[in-house]
Amino acid sequence: MSGAARPVAVVTGASRGIGRAVALRLAERWDIVATARTQSALDSLAKEIEAKGGKCRAVVADLADDASVTKALTGVEADVLVNNAGVGTLKPLVEMTRAEWREMIDVNLNALYTVTHALLPGMIARKRGFVVVIGSLAGRNPFAGGTAYTATKHGVIGFAESLMLEVREHNVRVATIMPGSSTVAPSGTS
Repeated sequence: MSGAARPVAVVTGASRGIGRAVALRLAERWDIVATARTQSALDSLAKEIEAKGGKCRAVVADLADDASVTKALTGVEADVLVNNAGVGTLKPLVEMTRAEWREMIDVNLNALYTVTHALLPGMIARKRGFVVVIGSLAGRNPFAGGTAYTATKHGVIGFAESLMLEVREHNVRVATIMPGSSTVAPSGTS
């Protein structure tokens, strides 16, 4: 690695699954700020990245908590933001608790706003950046047992498409990646 500063990529939900894979891949060219709720998994990711010559700052954050996000991302100048964190509790609406509903709204939608809102002004000011949103094919294809999950993923698509229109004149790009159902865990976080 040369002495020149490398660009910074923030990856949410980086402790496992898609987020971990994205962080490992991006670490070849970017310094990583990896966020998730599990310190041990983030530490493992950071060690793996650093063993390959990269740089990773592991930041434990509850993305459903605005204060946690602010603390985690204050001072971070991201060139790339990968909004990956997500929760998928898949069950019929009549079996879903209010807490499960709220968790999906908070992590899948509200955290998307909070994290992007924290990092986007810097991208706009620097006239460069790339916001990647990991959505799901469920955002276009509803299914039984996916009432809340599908609703959030529809929202993710609308958020990303509208954001793209708002920031393109500032040379900030926005993309949505929509993995298929094989990446959706029956219950838990991704």
